[in-house]
Amino acid sequence: MSKNSSRESDTLDLIFKAYDVRGIYPEQIDESVARRFGAAFAIFTQASSVVVARDVRPSGEALVEAFIAGATEVGVDVVDLGLASTDMVYFASGYLNAPAAVFTASHNPAEYNGIKCCRAGAAPIGEETGLLEIKAMMRTGQDQTSKKRGQVESRDLLSEFVSHVHSFVDLSVLKPLRVIADTANGIGGLIVPAVFAALPFELTTLFSELDGTFPNHPADPIQPENLVDLQSAILAEHADVGLAFDGDADRVFLVDDQANPVSGSITTAMVARSILERLPTEASEQDRTVVHNLICSKVVPEVVRQYDGTPIRTRVGHSFIKQVMAQSGAIFGGEHSGHYYFRDNYRADSGVIAALVVLETISRSGISLSELRTDFERYSASGEINSRVADPDAVMTAVSSAYPSATQDRVDGLTVDLGDWWFNLRPSNTEPLLRLNLEAANDEDCFRHTKEVLSLIEAH
Repeated sequence: MSKNSSRESDTLDLIFKAYDVRGIYPEQIDESVARRFGAAFAIFTQASSVVVARDVRPSGEALVEAFIAGATEVGVDVVDLGLASTDMVYFASGYLNAPAAVFTASHNPAEYNGIKCCRAGAAPIGEETGLLEIKAMMRTGQDQTSKKRGQVESRDLLSEFVSHVHSFVDLSVLKPLRVIADTANGIGGLIVPAVFAALPFELTTLFSELDGTFPNHPADPIQPENLVDLQSAILAEHADVGLAFDGDADRVFLVDDQANPVSGSITTAMVARSILERLPTEASEQDRTVVHNLICSKVVPEVVRQYDGTPIRTRVGHSFIKQVMAQSGAIFGGEHSGHYYFRDNYRADSGVIAALVVLETISRSGISLSELRTDFERYSASGEINSRVADPDAVMTAVSSAYPSATQDRVDGLTVDLGDWWFNLRPSNTEPLLRLNLEAANDEDCFRHTKEVLSLIEAH
């Protein structure tokens, strides 16, 4: 293997993650990578046509052009959506019944770009469901040109997507709530106003200008510092709800009327309750099944059971959630990280659908989000705490041995359940880090147990 080939191989290992492709442009991901990915993706999916789109990052246009070149060179047609959110691309994949790829690096800084992709019908492609095969094809150069070049069609599916999103709520019950959406200069600036245009809400948008340099703050709403502008606007305008979207607008985090953030777990529980409450009495077991990842608060399975549903606990990550939803027929799935999945959305996640479901709930109930959330605030959570360790597996084994009488599993990292408190330790996919999430009955216990587990990690 030549030095160049070896370097390219190392770069592929660096940018291919568990669920997507992601790296710095142009040092790690460039037009050559995009072209080869386009060819390999087209061949792997065995499709006659594939869908492609991009978020607002400056490098996106050139990368999409290269992807199109790769796919069409192997004889596959391409439908180019132009600018689109990731959940709109998943919708397009289902609506057009075609594999799809979107160039985005989600919440990462502007210098990053990447690729999220799926099979037809928005079926997931992750490390265990095809991403490794695509990487292998790129390595071996299995992207031979075809005698017949594929055709390119530009399509705008925004209005179809908006109609689809609206179908998840009863538009007739919506009240003129005051909503502020911070789209962080990401693609949400295109999507959110379109979704809200025909609805009775009073929408104010913050940083809605499409600017992939993200000049105001990072498009990462899970970080508290990125919610400050939204919180200030809520208090200044006496808004009912705040919505914070990430860069590709597939995730949303809620902020209530008192400017307090609502966790992804509580949002999952709220949406699950709304969906289960609306089901007819004769609803099937599948209709009453809700999937949640193992980092979610215990309030999620509690609420699901409370409303005659069946909770299923899974590994973290969209490919696992979607797989379990497909196997079980589950109507809804949620993650602590702001991803919310809907069976009737091709089992794909959509932040804007989740937001509308919550807004419908507030409209129906006549109570504020700050009041609504109190039913779900049963526990205290540490949030994610990262520890740098030399050997994550050895540390997890040592921590596990410190709690011999606890219920434990290795479904995803290490989960230790001691009844009135529990925690999970997961290794990072990319760095020698352990991520701790802990939940306890109250703030005091949460602080004490978090300190206890961190000391065990540090000791090893």
